[in-house]
Amino acid sequence: VTAMIIILFCRRIFVRCVIICGQTCKHVFLRLVEPEKDPDFWKEWAQRTLKNALTLQDLNKNVAKNIILFLGDGMGVPTVTAARILKGQMSGQSGEETQLEMDKFPYVALSKTYNTNAQVPDSAGTATAYLCGVKANEGTVGVSAAAVRSQCNTTQGNEVTSILKWAKDAGKSVGIVTTTRVNHATPSAAYAHCVDRDWYSDGDMPTEALQSGCKDIARQLFENIPDIDVIMGGGRRNMYPRNTPDVEYPGDKKHNGTRKDGRNLVGEWIDRVKDKKSYYAWNRKDLLSLNPNNVDYLLGLFEPADLPYELERNKETDPSLTEMVDVAIKILRKNERGFYLLVEGGRIDHGHHEGKAKQALHEAVEMDRAITRAGLLTSIYDTLTVVTADHSHVFSFGGYTPRGNSIFGLAPTVSDIDQKPFTSILYGNGPGFKLVNSTRENVSTVDYGKYLQADRYLILPRSSYIWDTWNVGIFGILFFLLFYGMLCSC
Repeated sequence: VTAMIIILFCRRIFVRCVIICGQTCKHVFLRLVEPEKDPDFWKEWAQRTLKNALTLQDLNKNVAKNIILFLGDGMGVPTVTAARILKGQMSGQSGEETQLEMDKFPYVALSKTYNTNAQVPDSAGTATAYLCGVKANEGTVGVSAAAVRSQCNTTQGNEVTSILKWAKDAGKSVGIVTTTRVNHATPSAAYAHCVDRDWYSDGDMPTEALQSGCKDIARQLFENIPDIDVIMGGGRRNMYPRNTPDVEYPGDKKHNGTRKDGRNLVGEWIDRVKDKKSYYAWNRKDLLSLNPNNVDYLLGLFEPADLPYELERNKETDPSLTEMVDVAIKILRKNERGFYLLVEGGRIDHGHHEGKAKQALHEAVEMDRAITRAGLLTSIYDTLTVVTADHSHVFSFGGYTPRGNSIFGLAPTVSDIDQKPFTSILYGNGPGFKLVNSTRENVSTVDYGKYLQADRYLILPRSSYIWDTWNVGIFGILFFLLFYGMLCSC
């Protein structure tokens, strides 16, 4: 074990000792490099790291009362690395030396992300794997691999249950917090059994499936486990009858309700829990005005569909992921038996799909803030916190950039093919490919401080970016991670 620690640390030193070239962010770099010129700087760091690692041999054998799973959708290893640099640069540092909150966790592992029928996975099949412990087909949630996507008659008998259900059955409080719709792929695997992740409401389902008795995911949210203590995210339009105007955007028909069965699921929830300490919120002000000590059941639906990106968030109406996590934990932790909380930074994935690296990475940094907040509200002695991802993206960055180079900036050299600059960040496929006068645009003219979607040089032009099949990281704060990782069969 000691030898492995030394090897891993030496690799880390090697990365930090790569010869630095270029003058970008020179003032930041100079502040950092002076102590690093002293060999004792690295030796002392190595000693601290080794001592910390050796103390982990005395394992924490406490029984975890609480479990918090942070899921960064699409947050592969390159995204974690780039988000780490961005976090540091946002505070005026070079960035490379910064630590994300998950970097401080003592246990790290890798997870294989393939679906049973797909080399490159999607968020539905992977959610079934890490929440239910059973690998599944692409596009299906809460069902085994015997279920076939979009074939309703393969649902019955192939349902699998999730850790959220197990926790509820054990008397714990349970919650779901997401920046996507609460009936999107990741959260839906916690409570639903559906052969198609896109069946958000009955308005999205084929007639044959409805006639065969299959239920839409929004309906299952309130019926399968009717006493989920905390639910927060987007997805209002899937809860209301078709053509019902949205409370926030009454004049915009695209946000109207979508249900064909005429049911008002929000109204039904409010009526069902009216005699309990319950609260419904559709905006940030309502959420932050509640007293967690007086609320046992919370439903927060803050947008008709997904919540906006953190960089575009209306701070008057939409809560941040950190704010939602704060309220959720304060409600759930009142249960003496403990709680289970699923937190999804879901729009990391969406930013990458759209080729908006700036959006994706700021979403990852916001999830890091939420992890920090959760740590302040809980104790490592009774709470297992796990941070991981469901899949990666064809996202990378490189180009011999000097230390302190803006994560959204240009590489210091030009292409040896067309002699034009290129961005450090690159996508392997997607919508960013652009030609000007039949040739690649000179991207050195782009203002990356303002531009949210820089043009990238791509291998395969597509209308949207697609996932890749990288292993993803798992970061754990307690030894229980080893058991949890085996349980998930990820």
